[in-house]
Amino acid sequence: MPSTSNRRKHVISGTRPTGKLHLGNYVGAVSNWVKMQDEYECFFFIADWHALTTDYADTSQVKQNSFEVLLDLLAAGLDPQHGRCTIFLQSHVPQHAELHLLFSMITPLGWLERVPTYKEQRENITEKDLNTYGFLGYPVLQAADILIYKGDFVPVGEDQVPHVELTREIARRFNMFYKRKGLHVFPEPQPLLTPAAKLPGTDGRKMSKSYGNTILLTDPEPLVRQKLKTMVTDPARVRRSDPGNPDICPVGDLHKIFSDQASMAKVNVGCRTAGIGCIECKGWAADALVSILNPMQERRKKYEENPRLAWDILEAGTARAREVASATMAEVRDAMNMSLDYAASGNTESAK
Repeated sequence: MPSTSNRRKHVISGTRPTGKLHLGNYVGAVSNWVKMQDEYECFFFIADWHALTTDYADTSQVKQNSFEVLLDLLAAGLDPQHGRCTIFLQSHVPQHAELHLLFSMITPLGWLERVPTYKEQRENITEKDLNTYGFLGYPVLQAADILIYKGDFVPVGEDQVPHVELTREIARRFNMFYKRKGLHVFPEPQPLLTPAAKLPGTDGRKMSKSYGNTILLTDPEPLVRQKLKTMVTDPARVRRSDPGNPDICPVGDLHKIFSDQASMAKVNVGCRTAGIGCIECKGWAADALVSILNPMQERRKKYEENPRLAWDILEAGTARAREVASATMAEVRDAMNMSLDYAASGNTESAK
C-alpha cells in the first residue's frame, strides 16, 4: 500500500564494504545517489552484515573497509552534514536484525530459492561454502533494510529488480497477516531503475574487483593515466593507420560516460578516420576521468587527515537511523500484538 502522507518519498540503498569504491560503483550507484539527495528523503547505509553472507570466515577487514567506503561516499558528494541524506552503518542499527527475524517467520523458502542471484552466485562462487542460512536469507535482510525506513523507492539496476519484488511480496504478506489500527504498516517499495551505463574495466570486461580491472576513486592521476595506457581498444585497430569504431571500443565507452560533447565529436571523427591514435584517445579519456576524480580526492583528504570527523558523521547518521527504525519497530510490534507497552496489549483493565 503506497505511502499516503505528505512526507518526502523515502529512498533506501546500501553498499557492501568490500574496500575502496571504483568507477563502476560510482557510475552504477553513487553518482545517482548524489543526484537524489534533494528530491527524496535518502537513507544510504554501509551493509557490513551483508558482507558476512559470503565473507563470514574472515571479518578482519570489515571495519576498515566500512570506513573506506564511508570516506568515498562523502568524497563523491553525499552530504549528510547539511541534512541532505542519512549515512549509517547497518550493524549499528540492531532493529534491522529484529525485523529480519520477524520477516523470516513469514517468508516461504520457495521465495528465496527462486531469487536469480541465489543460484547464480552459488554456481559462480565455488571457493566459498555458501550453504548457509545467512546466504539463503540475505534477501529477507534486504527487505528489512528497506521496509524499516518505509522505503518508497529503491535505486537498482535491472538485475536487482527481483530483490525489490521480493521485498514487495514480503511487505504484502506482512500487511495481510498484521494490521495496526486497521492500516497497513508497510508501503510496497518500487524499483527506481538507474541508467544502465556500460562501464568497462581496463581489460574490456565489466569493471569488477574480482577481475582486477578497476580504476579506484582514490587512484592518483599518474596511476589513472598508466592504467588507461594499457586498456584494451577496438581489436580492428591493429596499426595506427587502421580506422576504428568507438562504439565497440572500451575506451569509447569511457568517453560516452565521462567526456563532454566536444571531446566525443573529436573521438568519433578521429577514430573512424584514423585521424587520431589510441594513445591520444586514451589521453583524452584520462583527462575526463581526472577532472572528476580530483575534486573527490580533495574532499576525501579532509577526512583522511581528520578521521574522527568522518566517524562523527557516521555516528550521527546511525543515531538518526536508529530513531526512525525504532519508531517503525514500535508499529510492527503493535501490529503483531508483541508490543513492549503493556497497556497496548489489549488487557487495558489490568494495565490501569
